[in-house]
Amino acid sequence: MRNVFTAEHELFRTQVRRFCDEHVVPHYKQWEREGGTPASLWRAAGKAGLLCTGLPEEYGGADADFVFSVVLMEEFARANAPGVSFTLHSEVVAPYILSYATEEAKHNWLPKMASGELIGAIAMTEPGAGSDLKAITTSARRDGDEYIIDGQKTFISNGSSAGIVIVVAKTDKSKGREGISLIGVETNRPGFSRGRKLEKIGLHAQDTSEIYFDNVRVPVSNRLGEEGKGFSYLMHQLARERLVIAIRATAAIEHRLAETIAYTRDRKVFGKSLMDFQNTQFKLADAKAQFEMLRVFVDDCLAQNLRDELSPERAAMAKLVASEMQNKLIDDFLQLHGGYGYMSEFSIGQAWVDARVLRIYGGSSEIMRQIIARTL
Repeated sequence: MRNVFTAEHELFRTQVRRFCDEHVVPHYKQWEREGGTPASLWRAAGKAGLLCTGLPEEYGGADADFVFSVVLMEEFARANAPGVSFTLHSEVVAPYILSYATEEAKHNWLPKMASGELIGAIAMTEPGAGSDLKAITTSARRDGDEYIIDGQKTFISNGSSAGIVIVVAKTDKSKGREGISLIGVETNRPGFSRGRKLEKIGLHAQDTSEIYFDNVRVPVSNRLGEEGKGFSYLMHQLARERLVIAIRATAAIEHRLAETIAYTRDRKVFGKSLMDFQNTQFKLADAKAQFEMLRVFVDDCLAQNLRDELSPERAAMAKLVASEMQNKLIDDFLQLHGGYGYMSEFSIGQAWVDARVLRIYGGSSEIMRQIIARTL
C-alpha cells in the first residue's frame, strides 16, 4: 500500500484521468505527427486546474502539495502521453520563477503560466555544452539597467511554443560557474528567434528546437535571484527535477507492465497463451519484482522531498535506477509483443522510443554515477 496519497489526491486523479481520456488520448497521435501540442490544450488544462498546482493562490495556483503533481505525472504515464510537457512547465520552470524571481516578475508570469496562456521553457544546453554547464558561452552583459544577451541554445523542450524562457547565461566569463546567472526572457523581445523544430527519435508530441539571442535586451529585474548564483540555484532545483524523471519512469513501467501482462494473456502462440510459456512468466515476474522495489524507493524519495530532505545524491540514485530500469524493462516488454511491438500504433513501441531520452536529459546516467560516486 502506498501511503503518500490521500482521498483528496485520488479525487484529483479521477479528474486528471478524465481530462486525459477526453482531451489527450484521442488526439495524441495527431500531435505526434505535427510535432507539438496545440495552445488550446494548454488553456484547457489551465481551466481544469492542472497547471502549476503548487503555486500559491496569489499567483494563480491552488497552493497544493507536490503529491498532486505526482498524480498528474502518473496519469499522463497511464495515457502514454509523455510528450505533453505540462510537468516541465509546472514542476521545473515555475518553481525557478517562484523561488528566485522578483515579485513583479512573479505576478507578470506565473498567473499566465497557471492559466495556460504563457508556456515556459528553460534553456541550459548549447551545441557545445550539455551536462557541463560551466562550458556555456551564451552571455548576458550589463548595460545600465538592462542585460544584453547573445548566444544559442539547443534541444530546448517547449522551445517552439514558449512565451517565457529561463536562460542560463554567463554574466561574468572570468568566474567559471560563479559567473553563471539565470535570466527570464520573454520570447517576443527583439533579437529573440527560434530555429526549426528538431526531429527526434521519440517524444514527438513535445516541440523541441534551437533558440537564438542576438543582442536581446531585458531589464535587470528579469534576473532570477542574485547575479552569479545561477549554478547553485540549478544544483538545488535539479534534485527535484531528477525526482520528477524517476517518478515518470516508474509510472511508465507500471502501466506498460500491466499492458504487457494483458497482451500475453490474450496472445495465442502454438495453440496456447503466450503467458503459459515459462520464459514469459519469468520475464514478467522479474519485471514485477524490480518494479515493486523501485516503487518503494521512489516513494521514499518523494516522502523525503515533501519534508525538504531529499539530497542531490539520492535524487541522482532515483533518476539513474529508474531511467535505466525503464529502458531495460520496456525493451523486454516490446520483445514479448513480437512484431506488433515494433508497430508504432502499439503503445509499447511508442513507449520504447520515448523512454530512451530519460537516460540523457536531467543529467545523463554517467553524470548521475559521478554524483553518487562522490559520496562513496
